[in-house]
Amino acid sequence: MSEQPTRPDNTRIVRRLLLTVIGMFAFGFALVPLYDVFCDITGFNGRFTDGQAAANTRSVDTSRTINVQFITRVNQGMPWDFAPEVTSVRVHPGETKVVNFLAKNRTGKNMVAQAIPSVAPGEASLYLNKVECFCFNQQPLAAGDNVAMPMQFYLDPEIPADIHTVTLSYTMYDMTENVTPDALAALMPTTN
Repeated sequence: MSEQPTRPDNTRIVRRLLLTVIGMFAFGFALVPLYDVFCDITGFNGRFTDGQAAANTRSVDTSRTINVQFITRVNQGMPWDFAPEVTSVRVHPGETKVVNFLAKNRTGKNMVAQAIPSVAPGEASLYLNKVECFCFNQQPLAAGDNVAMPMQFYLDPEIPADIHTVTLSYTMYDMTENVTPDALAALMPTTN
């Protein structure tokens, strides 16, 4: 009596491996939109809700002030100067403030940059509302040019009483390589 050894069904294994790879790719592809939704909901990573509608109905808590600090940096190797006009402001919860950030392109070529915000302490990001911010969009800057970029914000009056200082940090990244030459030309402001 001779029995033939059984071989594993290679087709089944290959199918499972292929489905696993496809599933991993799909998860990786879906991760960016899922992360954006997560950031919109939680306020993490500097993603904030549009506060314009709330600005009309909120009250200002004049009984306390919070120090809001601004820290800026450019990503390694990016030839821009980038700094806040002021390094900190004192704000009453509910009060709207505007702070300008100054950027200068030190190169001889047109560039596009994107600022990525971060808030500390993390809990404060739930109460920091940006009405207008240069970080919402990519920022084109012509060769050798400089610009003042406004950021308008307020702190929700419901911000916890134990938060006395909020630090808002921006890192500027070079996005020029991600933009086609035609798109870069279209982004550049025209001079008349």
